[in-house]
Amino acid sequence: MKISEIAAAINAEICQCNEDVDVSCAYTSDLLSDVIAHAKEGGALITIQAHKNTVAVSSLANISVIIICNSRPLPDDMLEAAKDEDIAIIRTKENQFNVSGKLWALFSSNTN
Repeated sequence: MKISEIAAAINAEICQCNEDVDVSCAYTSDLLSDVIAHAKEGGALITIQAHKNTVAVSSLANISVIIICNSRPLPDDMLEAAKDEDIAIIRTKENQFNVSGKLWALFSSNTN
């Protein structure tokens, strides 16, 4: 599934992105050490952690897109780091629970 399709499905604003990147899974966590240990390469990270360290962790875990929930403000240094690391960032008004459920349904329907 393309990042642009994910953004449309969760009514998200594309803030920093290569929309043609394929994403096949997602991981929800606000504990960055948990993301390093458990997130799948090439997946999406669903979080409220809107800061530069989230980008660094996503780079270590080879995350393709960070989904910031609850309309959290995005600092300029986070967006710049994401651009440097070629990691997409999208932001939605929805909470992590709703985004996780919607993406689970989307990914599940694409594998059947």
